[in-house]
Formats: sequence, structure tokens, C-alpha cells
Amino acid sequence: MTTTIAGGRAARRQTMRRIRPRRSPAVPLLLAVWAGAAGVLWLWWNNTPSISDTSGKILNAGRITGLLAGYLMALVVLQMARVPALERRVGSDRVARWHAMTGRYTLSLTFAHVFLIMWGYALQAGKSLGDIVQQTIDSVNQLPDMGKAAIGTALLVVIGLASIGPVRRLMPYDTWYHVHLMTYAAVFLTFWHQITTGNDFAVEPAAKTAWYALYGSVTALVVWYRILTPIRLNLRHRMYVEAVIEETPGIVSVLIGGRKLHRIGAEAGQFFRWRFLAPGMRFSSHPYSLSAAPRPELLRITVKAIGDHSSALRGLKPGVKVWAEGPYGAMTAARRSQGKVLLVAGGVGITPMRALFETLPGAEGDITLLYRANSTQDLALWDELAKIADERGARLMYAVNSPDGERPDISAESLQRKLPDIEDHDVFMCGPAGFAQNVYEALRGAGVPARRIHHESFEM
Repeated sequence: MTTTIAGGRAARRQTMRRIRPRRSPAVPLLLAVWAGAAGVLWLWWNNTPSISDTSGKILNAGRITGLLAGYLMALVVLQMARVPALERRVGSDRVARWHAMTGRYTLSLTFAHVFLIMWGYALQAGKSLGDIVQQTIDSVNQLPDMGKAAIGTALLVVIGLASIGPVRRLMPYDTWYHVHLMTYAAVFLTFWHQITTGNDFAVEPAAKTAWYALYGSVTALVVWYRILTPIRLNLRHRMYVEAVIEETPGIVSVLIGGRKLHRIGAEAGQFFRWRFLAPGMRFSSHPYSLSAAPRPELLRITVKAIGDHSSALRGLKPGVKVWAEGPYGAMTAARRSQGKVLLVAGGVGITPMRALFETLPGAEGDITLLYRANSTQDLALWDELAKIADERGARLMYAVNSPDGERPDISAESLQRKLPDIEDHDVFMCGPAGFAQNVYEALRGAGVPARRIHHESFEM
């Protein structure tokens, strides 16, 4: 059985809107980050006297690595706060990459800080590098808040190990997710020794105030966007499972009812993090894209069974309460800058593409959708796509394996044959990482500028 959602009035109005491309704030944000790092370096430089002895040089190297690690820790938490300007304007996948990179730098600087400071303390006490372990134990026992810092550093190590690619792929998503949440505890525990033992904050009251303001602002954003905002959203819209429908073998659509869902602020191409309050699923929160534009009393997601959580969706019963966080994602009509658009979907990546196919502004002939699947039986939502294409005068193409298993040709040459003016298109695509990379290379070979290829991935 399949389900067909007819185009709503809001979706039809969306197709008639003017194209208003919206710039990403990524560059100004990165400049602000570098300006903050420059301020940290200035603080260290301003409070660093002339250094002549070896222990002083090592200790000051430990100071600067510690200050930078403390600054980056605040950014790590900020990138986890799900601030709309980041999640909906920069893009969740890009923010996730920033978060991963910042986390690696933070951990490296933390290791360098601990090693250099303990080595410098050991030299000042007349000891050698070989006594660094004992010096570390003595410092933890004697200096204020160093015990908390040691626990926080140990948590950072655990989180870092869990985030290594091969290790993460072996872990269930929910396990990794809950381990990652320990970042908040690690940052809280390591914060206090920065204030009590940091020379820069002892001699510069203004610097201490600025540090409190930095961490206080980040904490406020976390509380607001990760706790209070989701509570308000779910109390207001009261979401629940209305029905679960099998679209094709292994792919189901979950229809979600609620109050005034068209006012939730979601756009085609975005996703929510969904928590279904059913036995065995209450503590799992996973990202799934909307597969249709929001209706006043209905949202829909379409999911392929590729893990424990996605497989369990098939067994959901009508009436099960739903807790959602979002909307997130920047792969929306606001990214568009050209009149013509090519949508490329691989497998279950059709879900956000289907919503965009329905709602992207455009005249007849402006919108093209290319759908890649292993077989025609795997073309989920095909009836809906055909109906949308017919109503909008859009072009719908599919690329499936031949009966003998040969994969279709999606190359620069084949794309140019299908769309001779492809270099004048914006391209939105969603699918597995390998598929997306191959299509990206084909698009670049066909002359599409990188700035007009829009892709968001949850495989972080």
C-alpha cells in the first residue's frame, strides 16, 4: 500500500514566490571566530613578560595552548547548541564538520597544555621530564579545581576516542550520541581551573569577566535552544503518530498529526530530530527529513530500514506521542540563485527532494528531478512524483540498474545530454555519501559551479 499526499495550498503558493537567494553567514561567523582567537593571543601576549629560562618558555607555551583550548571548548558547545542561525542558515552538516574539526583541535591543544604545564612545573621544582607523571599527580592533589579538570580531561579523551571514524561506525548511533553528550560535563569540569589557576585571569579582571561572559552566553544558548525551545514547540503542536504506511519493501512513511503544523516554521528540504515515545524508542532521537511540505494538521517522513531505529518505525501504532526538535537544515529554496533547478536523489534521499519538487518556485520546464534507485520497485513515492510533475510541467527522470545489474551512467557527458544547459542550473542533491561524491564530480565536470551545488548529509 502507498500513500499519496495531494499538494496543499501553502505548497502551491510557494511555487509562485519570487526567487530570493539568501547568503550563508558562514564567512562572517568564521571571521568572528578568528577575531576571538586573535583576542586570546593578545591576552597572552599582553600578560607575558620577557622570558629567558627554559622552564618559563615551556610554561608560557602551556599557557597559550591552554587559553586557546579553553576558547575552542566554548565553540565546541556553541556548535552543539542548535542555534537557528547555524542550523538553518549555515547548514547542519557543515556545522557538524566544524564541530568535529574544532573538537580535534581542542583535544590536541588540551594534551599539549597538560604536557607543557606539568613539564614546566617539574623543571621549576628541580625535577626532570621523567618526573612529569608524579608532578601531574601532585598538581591534581594540591592546586584548586585541578581534580575537576582531570576528570573533565578524561571525559574529553573518551569522547574523542568514540568520535574516531572506525570506532564510531562500530558503535550504535544512540550509544555514540549519549557518549557525545558528556561534552557538556567535560567543559563544565575543566572551566573552573581556568579561572582559579590561570595567571591571565588573575591579573586581568576584564579578561575574567569576558571569559565568564563567553561561557555564560554559550550556556544560555544551549539552555534556550536545546531545552526550552523544544519544550515550547512540542507543547504547542502536540504531535502524534497518525499512521504508518509501507511505500516499498523496507521503506515506510510515518504520518504525524498535530495542531497547526504548518506554523511550525519548517520548509521543504529541512529535517527534524524525532523521538517516538513508544517502548524501546523513548531514548532515541534520529534525524529524518520531511518528505512533503507541511500541512495544517500533518507532517510526513519517509524512512528506509537501515538500522534498529529506522526498522522499528514500521511497528509504530497510531496515537504514539512524538517529540520533535527542529526544523533544521539549510538545503531549502533560499539557497537557489538560478531560474532552473536540477534535483538529484539517490535511494531514500528522495525524501527532501520530493518536498522540494513540490514547492520550489518555478515556471513550466524549470524544475527537473533525477531519481537514482537499484530497481523500479525501489522508486518510493513515484506516483506522487509523477502527479507533481504533471501538475507543474516539471521533468521527472529515473536511473535504475539494468536487468543484468549494470549501473546507469551518471557522468558529466550523460548529464549534458539530458540537460544541455545544465551549467545554468542550481543543483540540489541528497543520497548516500559515495553517490553524492560521484554526482558532485560529474556536475563539476559538466560545468556547474561548486557554489550552485547544494548538498546536506547526516553521515557525520
